[in-house]
Amino acid sequence: MGTGMAAAVYDTARSPAQAHARLDARGTALIQSATSDMGPGTYTSMSQIAADALGLTADAVRFRLGDSSMPSTPPHGGSQTTASVGSAVQHACDEVRRQAIFLAVNDPRSPLHGVDPADVIVRRGRLHVKNDPTRGESYHQLLTRNDRSHLETIGTYAPPERDRSSIYAYGAVFAEVAVDQGLGLVRVRRMLGVYDAGRIINPELADSQALGGMVGGIGTALLEHTATDHRDGRITNANLADYLVPVNADISDLRAIYLDGEDRQADPIGVKGLGEIVQVGVAPAIANAVFHATGRRIRQLPITAGALL
Repeated sequence: MGTGMAAAVYDTARSPAQAHARLDARGTALIQSATSDMGPGTYTSMSQIAADALGLTADAVRFRLGDSSMPSTPPHGGSQTTASVGSAVQHACDEVRRQAIFLAVNDPRSPLHGVDPADVIVRRGRLHVKNDPTRGESYHQLLTRNDRSHLETIGTYAPPERDRSSIYAYGAVFAEVAVDQGLGLVRVRRMLGVYDAGRIINPELADSQALGGMVGGIGTALLEHTATDHRDGRITNANLADYLVPVNADISDLRAIYLDGEDRQADPIGVKGLGEIVQVGVAPAIANAVFHATGRRIRQLPITAGALL
């Protein structure tokens, strides 16, 4: 048995993005952006950001994506989607909420008429005075009375052209391995990742990213490589029968925890990318654990039985 750890660092990428927000008179919202969702939960996280900004419940928000006719976004990758697209969604929804508040405080028929806009908040689709929840009205009441079918705007986000600060996500990965002395086989018994990725929008989605990254890191450390036939340059294991990836039997106790906090210098919503940072430190943590168990320092991946025997 051996234990090892490694630090991890990954740049916080951000790119210009846009999002369209529309609040309907019935008190529901439609958010659209041309981003995509390959599995990390973009639909869910963007809906949560929009619901929080508009003061709606999540089931009152519908998020649409994946169409180039929608407002433009960067490619879905590089741990930048939530920071970039999420910031555009935040901006769009903030502007729509401000439109509604402005309409209310300037409407003589509204309970909020004459109130300082800074003193008006929205909760569960109802605008009210911050210190007097009884004085207010719903989006539905406000828009219907003013014969408005909807409020809408395009939100934008653009990172600074020249950052004066370096902005990174950080991690520390701890691994425990068992090494078979006769066969040289390495098994990961348990692993813990601790991450500083700014504000965590959805802990369950973050866990999905983190645990998936750890599994990918185990593959990098112990299994995955391409074998080349140097006579013709062909990859001889270019199939899922011969190219080994981790399966359930290779994975045991994985856990991730996240430091509290947010980084408003990184972007308006305080997030930093999580998709890549969760894999960065896994292979070196495993290699250090193997060194602790065997006394042999392996500097090439994957760590094979042949390298240990």
